[in-house]
Amino acid sequence: MMHRSRPSLNLELAPSDVPGTVAHHAIRWGFLVILALLTFWLFPLPSGVETPVWNVGEIASEEVIAPFGFSVKKTQAEIDAEAARLAATIRPIYDYRADVVDSVLARTDALFERLASADSPEALVTAAQGFGITREEAVYLRAGDRLAAFHNAVRRLLRRELLRGAAESDLAEAGSPQEVVIRRNGSEGVAHRDTVRTLVGLIDSRVTVHPDPNSSVGDIVLVKLLNGLFRPSLVPNQAEYERQRLEVRASVNPVKDSVLPNERIIDANEPVTNRAHERLVALSGEILDRGLAEGSLRGMLGQVLTNVLILAVFWALLQLYRPQIYQTLRQILTLSVIFALVIVAAFGIVRTAGEVPELIPLPFAAMLCTVLFRGRVAMVAAMVLAVLIGTQAVFRGSDGLIVALIGGVAAAVSVRSVRRRNHFLVSGMVVAAAYLLVGLTVELRLDGGWADIGLIGLRGGINAVVSAALVSTLLPVFERMAGITTDLTLLELSDPDRSLLRRLATEASGTYAHSIAMANLCEAACNAIGAQGLLARVGCYYHDIGKLKKPQYFVENQGGGTNPHDKLKPEVSASIVRNHVRDGVQLADEKKLPAVVKAFITEHHGTMEISYFLDRARNRENSQEVRVEDYRYPGPKPQSIETAVAMLADGVEAAVRVLDDATPERLRDAIDHIVNRRIDAGQLDDAPLTMAQLTRVREEFARVIGGVYHNRIDYPAESGGIGSDWEAADDA
Repeated sequence: MMHRSRPSLNLELAPSDVPGTVAHHAIRWGFLVILALLTFWLFPLPSGVETPVWNVGEIASEEVIAPFGFSVKKTQAEIDAEAARLAATIRPIYDYRADVVDSVLARTDALFERLASADSPEALVTAAQGFGITREEAVYLRAGDRLAAFHNAVRRLLRRELLRGAAESDLAEAGSPQEVVIRRNGSEGVAHRDTVRTLVGLIDSRVTVHPDPNSSVGDIVLVKLLNGLFRPSLVPNQAEYERQRLEVRASVNPVKDSVLPNERIIDANEPVTNRAHERLVALSGEILDRGLAEGSLRGMLGQVLTNVLILAVFWALLQLYRPQIYQTLRQILTLSVIFALVIVAAFGIVRTAGEVPELIPLPFAAMLCTVLFRGRVAMVAAMVLAVLIGTQAVFRGSDGLIVALIGGVAAAVSVRSVRRRNHFLVSGMVVAAAYLLVGLTVELRLDGGWADIGLIGLRGGINAVVSAALVSTLLPVFERMAGITTDLTLLELSDPDRSLLRRLATEASGTYAHSIAMANLCEAACNAIGAQGLLARVGCYYHDIGKLKKPQYFVENQGGGTNPHDKLKPEVSASIVRNHVRDGVQLADEKKLPAVVKAFITEHHGTMEISYFLDRARNRENSQEVRVEDYRYPGPKPQSIETAVAMLADGVEAAVRVLDDATPERLRDAIDHIVNRRIDAGQLDDAPLTMAQLTRVREEFARVIGGVYHNRIDYPAESGGIGSDWEAADDA
């Protein structure tokens, strides 16, 4: 009897991925720490004098005298609260619309005229479409003279209430005054909000005109008719209401208290009151703003940590919501370099031009990040950079934060779709206008002159134009650094005069025509489902460049001549066809095509079988066992939406060419067949393509192909035209 030996106890620890994970995140967050230290190194805390700040209720240990005059400003919360209180006193304003009454009554008469002309319950339901009238209710209305009675009741109630003035719903917001202003015929009146009729109140008052109050069906019908015909005759004048609210909000005085030079703020051994505490805080901030505070180790550590926390907002957002950027070290490094360039440039501007935040090249960073990483990333990056730089001591008190913030965000918003390099100049003009606007707001608040406003706008405009020029010039460098292919590069690759496309057009014209047609299909479908249509188009242009090596072995280039495959064994033919993928990759590497474009070469066939030659191999005489792998494309399967759509477009474009009678129905059937075959073969398993998107892709394919294979009319032969029965004349 055999006994199984016991397995020995394995005391080795399983390998842990914790060290790799820690290193992965440490490198990325290490860039953040470097940026925080760089910012502190360039913008250290100033040295000089400082003032103590005690909490309310503490005993002051020394006397504090104001070294200069300053103002104690209200906090933003206090300003907002006071502004909200003032805004809450503004009554909502509503305009009376007499034309609404006539319009509603005309609509009512037209509806009942249609209902009266209906000769059956079904016709009445159709005539009342949009009002939700059921067949049972239609039978009820047709009985006797109910239609006339309901017509009279509905018309009376609507006319009465709309002439009084009726609104869609409750006129006032929560917390707003109980009165509203109603403007009627050029005059204004004040009414209590509860006295103004609404749709709900109008329906509640139907009992006063109800032609059949004891019928539940009649009551439902009356409610449906009133609800469908009602239009408010009191329309909110939101523009005037908001203007008045903004006016009172702007009237809030931001200054709470003023301190004169040499005025005693607090005496030694005196309890600190709320007013004294606010004055001490304001004095401390003023000293810091003027560059007079004394640096300390705690202060330096606090400033570095502040910089870290500000930058951490952006890093955390990348990690949570843009993981593809966070995971790619080259892209994180590129973003860090962009941040560092802006920080260093801000330092240089402070040293050479002083506190002029409108010259900080935030538009450069925002434009560059928009082109490389899209608008949302760029906008957050611009905001974080603005807060980082604007909170440095040298910019406090100079409105640096708001100026930098508006300039950076305007740049991110203006560069949404860059298809030509001169779009950067248009963006520069938008940013210049934004700087002019922010200059206007800042100087109006500070009671500045028009010259100061113009100066801010001029400096901001120079910054915008220079930033746009720098982005246009340096974009290829940052593309290579980040490993990103932008729309500008894709547009350059789509130029028909590029060497590979020129060769394809001359040496493999059939393949070139197929690629163009396929690109039209693919771009339309990708745009319809929110994918990158331009990338899809360019990828289709290059997907078959491998056929340049042996163009005559592909049917689209044979022009109806001899097919060289007729003399080859199936396995040889399959090898030639399969190798056009490998040859395409070689050509792409030689021409340094981007990886996102090269993916179309390897993925547009996936791992599909070369079925034509596989069938020939199986059907030939004395055939031995056929290795399917010899008749399969190398793959991989499509990994992106764009390459998946390209695979479908490739099959569909080739398939519809063989249809004799390309009716819309046959085109739709052919498209469904090609798509379903790819799905059944598992070729779309790795692509993030949903069934809803696939349905939209089919629809776009049918639309685009239907436009190509549309019907044409026969032209008379007498006028030199060609009809469906035309035959060439014998010239002999």
